[in-house]
Amino acid sequence: MNKLRGRPPGNPPTRARITEAARAMFLARGYRGTTLRAVAAEVGVDQAVVSYHFGSKKGLFGEVMQLQCAHSFALAAALEGPPDGLPARLLKAVTDLWDDPEFQQMSGRDGDVMEVLREYLEGEVLGRIAEYLGGPEATERATAVVTVIGGLIFTRYLNPLPTSARLATADVHRILAPTLHAALHGRTRRTAPRQRVSVA
Repeated sequence: MNKLRGRPPGNPPTRARITEAARAMFLARGYRGTTLRAVAAEVGVDQAVVSYHFGSKKGLFGEVMQLQCAHSFALAAALEGPPDGLPARLLKAVTDLWDDPEFQQMSGRDGDVMEVLREYLEGEVLGRIAEYLGGPEATERATAVVTVIGGLIFTRYLNPLPTSARLATADVHRILAPTLHAALHGRTRRTAPRQRVSVA
């Protein structure tokens, strides 16, 4: 098979073909078991073409994971509907994605994977939630929400605590929904107590 070498000739489907082949390999072999050379061989291009498009395995994985998150995390769907139901929709989106054994196999527990996740949460999820919330302190409230979501992903899936990992999905929703609700509504502004007026 003739492989394309050097700078790619500007064929748009090439990037998509590489991404799809990499997704299949990450799912089958995990992050550590997938190499740029193997992905390039599967697509029928030189490894330099993969490096040109994505820079590194981490960059390629970031692209695959972002597409997977965008599809399975269903952030757009979670951000539809009234704000009162947002905590439940966000929790469902997270657990639907991360409870999927295939996605867990793809993500593994590698340091690059965690860095990609952090970039996705901060660069994509936080901004979208802040835009949805709008108004004063939207970014601050969105940061609180993403912190809760990131904590859930880390302690239940990436570096699981036994107590968190053993929880049923319904219990995760029940326990964390009030926390997300509080984060979404921000700090409660306390009004100064009314002073009593003494009558002489």
